Parts: sequence; C-alpha cells; structure tokens
Amino acid sequence: MRAASFIFLTQGDRPEELHRAIESVKAQKLVDPEIVVISNGGGEIDIPTGARLFVSRENLGIPGGRNLGAADSAHPVMFFLDDDAWYSESDLAAKALDTFDADPKLGILSFRLRDPVTGLSERRHVPRLRVGDPAQSSDVTSFLGGACAIRREVFERCGPYPKAFFYSHEESDLAWRAIDEGFRVQYRGDLTVLHPAAPPSRHAEYHYRSSRNRVWLARRRLPWLIAIPHIALWTMRSLFSAGSGEARGQVLRGFKTGWSESPGERSPISWRSAWTMTRLGRPPVF
Repeated sequence: MRAASFIFLTQGDRPEELHRAIESVKAQKLVDPEIVVISNGGGEIDIPTGARLFVSRENLGIPGGRNLGAADSAHPVMFFLDDDAWYSESDLAAKALDTFDADPKLGILSFRLRDPVTGLSERRHVPRLRVGDPAQSSDVTSFLGGACAIRREVFERCGPYPKAFFYSHEESDLAWRAIDEGFRVQYRGDLTVLHPAAPPSRHAEYHYRSSRNRVWLARRRLPWLIAIPHIALWTMRSLFSAGSGEARGQVLRGFKTGWSESPGERSPISWRSAWTMTRLGRPPVF
C-alpha cells in the first residue's frame, strides 16, 4: 500500500463539508493517507480522527496556506482538495499514483470538477483554451489548485506558490515553472472531484486580485516580448467581461497595483517553454 499526503485548507466555516471531504480520502483504496489540515486564520477546529491540524492565526491566503500544508507533509505525492469538495470514486488516488509511477516527468495532475447536482463541469474548471469535452484528458498549461496532485519534487524545485498572490493565478505561476523545468502538467477528465458550482466573483476582491495577479504572473514568468501583449489582452478581456462599473474599477486598480508593486523574483520561462505551451494549445500571449 502506497502512502500519499492529502492537504486541506480551511477557515473553519464549513465543518460538515470538511468532514465529508476527509472521509472521502479515508475511503480511498490501496492508499495509506497522511491527512494534513491547515486552519488558515480560523483558529482551533474539530477534525476527524487520524488527521493532523496546523493552525495559522493569520489568513495566509490560498497559496500561503497550501505552502504551509506542503511543508508539514511528508510523502512524494501531495493531493490538494478544497474543503467543500470530495472524491467521487474510491480509486481516484490509486489511479493518480499509478500515473505518476508510470511517468517520472509528470509533475502535476489536475482533476475534473463536477457539480454534484447537475453533474456538469464549468468551462473555467477545464484548464484548456479550447475546452471541448470535459471528460477528455490532455496535457495543459495550468491546473485546479483545489483538485489536484503534485509531485513533491516539482513543488520543491519550481515552487512554492507565490504567497503574495493571496488567491488567483498562483497555479499558473507554478505550472509555467514546472513546464520550464521539463515536467508535464496533465488534466485528467476521467478522475472526478465533486464540488458545488459557484462563481469566482463571490469573493469581494476577485476582479482586483485577478487583474493584479495577472500582471504579476506575466512580469514574473514571461519574456517581455510576450508579457506586454499578454497583459494588454488580459486587461481588455477583463474590462469587457467585468459586468459592472465597480468590477471594472477593481480591474483597473489591480492593473495599476500589478505594475506599481513588486511581483517578487523575476524568472521568465524560456522561448522553448513558450513554444511548448503554444503546442499544447495555450500560447502564453493569451
């Protein structure tokens, strides 16, 4: 039986959902799970027997909280699962580990999210420019941080997540670095995680952080000849789709902050990696 780490990030406001998520891990066959729960600014919380709790008094954001969970886990493959999601199949983890064992260059697996009521997958949850059939698997250039598995070697060589992002686009930052190091990122449409559908705009500063982090992502990871058109295209797209004057104001404020504040270390991907991303259907300009 193989061991793997399963990392949950919670603010303590969904106790029943968290217990359901952890029970879906305990139900996994042929896997010995190390279950790590990070209370991210939520204080002491009740967790099921067999899980370990780490409490951060400060809300570190999604990337900071997941970095803490990764640092406090021990196994070669780390599974990350949102606290309101759960595995729909008891052999998902075993199949994922088989996939990692078969390909040492596979760095990240992104699982398919399905709404438990409708059974459908939202377009934004399929990390392809041309979504196509959500059940179809393929190599991709980003992934879903709350429904994934990451080889520890990749996280240590290419990560951690950029803590300053707080949330939004931190997965792309890690994925682009992984691709640049020669690893593959794969979306598995046949490995399903159940997660209630909810718009990202439910977060109060979604448009601001998405816009700011998009600028930071480009400044950190893209050659300047690609970064400038990438930022311009994404800003125009965000303004067009914002839906309200307040949201458009957040987009512009995020764009300004993205340029005025430091994104952290700049380490752009190579032109070879940019071509790899283009071959995978996601030219880094878009």
